[in-house]
Parts: sequence; C-alpha cells; structure tokens
Amino acid sequence: MATKSEIFENHLDEHEARWFAICTPYKREKVIKSRLDKQGIVNYLPLLHLTRHYTRKAKKVELPLFNGYLFVNITYKDYIKVLQTPDVVKFVRFSGNLVSIPQNEIDLVKRVVGEGIEVRIETLGFKPGDLVEIIGGNLTGIRGKLIKEEGKQRFLVELNSLGMGLEWQIDQKLLKKINIGARL
Repeated sequence: MATKSEIFENHLDEHEARWFAICTPYKREKVIKSRLDKQGIVNYLPLLHLTRHYTRKAKKVELPLFNGYLFVNITYKDYIKVLQTPDVVKFVRFSGNLVSIPQNEIDLVKRVVGEGIEVRIETLGFKPGDLVEIIGGNLTGIRGKLIKEEGKQRFLVELNSLGMGLEWQIDQKLLKKINIGARL
C-alpha cells in the first residue's frame, strides 16, 4: 500500500498510445498475442525464426525473443482490457511505476529480429562510469553518471545538469542505462 510519501508514476495516456510490457505464463505468448489481436489491441511479440538441428533432422522453429513477455501499444482505456485478457499475468513495473517503453527501443528489437540471426538475451548490470537516467519517482528524467556502487541495491549518482556534482543514493530499479552519445 502506498504511503503519503510514496508517489507512483503512470505513463498511460488518454490519447497517445504507448508501448508497455506484459508478463505471460511460460509458453503462452503466442496464445495471448492471438487473443489481443482478436480484441483489436496493437501488440508485438518478437519471434526468432531458427533452425534447430536434431540427430536425424533439422526443424524450423519460432521462439519468443523474451520468454514470458509481450509488448502492447495502448492508451489508458485499453489498460483494463489487456489485464482482463485470459493468461495475462501483469504489466511490467519498475518500483511500482508503470513505465512505458520508448518507440525507438521497440524499433530496435524489430530490426534485430528482422535480421533472422540468433540473439542471446543478457541482463545488464551497472558499473561505475555508466551513463544512467532515472526512470521512476519524483526525479524521473534526470541523467547522470554512476560514480560507485554501494552494495547490490544502492548507487551514488553524479549529475552535471547544474554545473556541479550532486551525489545521492538511489535504488538501481529506478535507473536505466543510456547510450554514450546521449547528452547529460
């Protein structure tokens, strides 16, 4: 339950459709995609088209790039429809916040999947020197440089937006790594 000091963020918009990730049970991604299609909800399931070689034969298979995840492009009014779709477990949240996925990241996934190459998924950790952006809470959108890690859950961040270094601790769930070419 949220206390008065906790402020949750919600990227759902009444008019502009945005991308969100939903969780699905194991090996139910294609079934849920079909159900969302029937409801007219725009969705994307990145599938890898691979050839698996077995002892006596080769077989072509379609496997989800992200097991247990599907992407939906929705407005506020479609949120409940998606949740009420059978087998949809929940929306992916960061520290309780419903955060949208930028269009350029969806486009990147589509480009990679379109190449037809085998892709391996890796969970990226943070290390000192990484450029990061805060993606949840009151400080959303502030960019800075990761200075040092204090344990596994807390970080110190240096921000240059004021022309000086500000450092504070922040939960890693509220951080997103940004590319080197991004401006602080």
